Amino acid sequence: MELWDLYDDERRPLNRTAVRGEMTAGSGLYHVVVMIITMNSRGQLLCTLRSPDKATYPGLWELTAGSAVAGEDSFTAAKRELFEETGIKADDDLRYVMTVKEATAFIDCYFVRRDIPAEEIVLQQGETSAAKWVGRQEFENMIAQKKVAFPVSRRYNQLFGFLMAEGFL
Repeated sequence: MELWDLYDDERRPLNRTAVRGEMTAGSGLYHVVVMIITMNSRGQLLCTLRSPDKATYPGLWELTAGSAVAGEDSFTAAKRELFEETGIKADDDLRYVMTVKEATAFIDCYFVRRDIPAEEIVLQQGETSAAKWVGRQEFENMIAQKKVAFPVSRRYNQLFGFLMAEGFL
């Protein structure tokens, strides 16, 4: 059973937790989700394929992401998720980019640059089943073809516009 810390709509801690899967939109309760954009020196994004066993968005491509568990801060959650889903260790080079507020979550987005062959990515059983590096145009084509999990494609324009404006890309 995974527990999440709860926050109000201003991200003030409520000193309460919720069990994963029990939050509903419109409840006024939020939790923290992290998303990590991993890019290599060639400007390609690391995408992982969601396991076909996942309850939501099975078999679709995504960027590394996951929820912060109770007692875990956003930065620690981002490092943990990146390592669990890809085997990539990050620390001071993991940079906070922005937060996107959605119906039940504050999505904290991070950026890290790594050059590692896709075949060396360590996949998390039950979570990820493949990995590949893709250029921005290919990623946009994947979105158009509905091969990317909807939450990632929904955030794409806002996030990548900000990354470009701030000099990350």
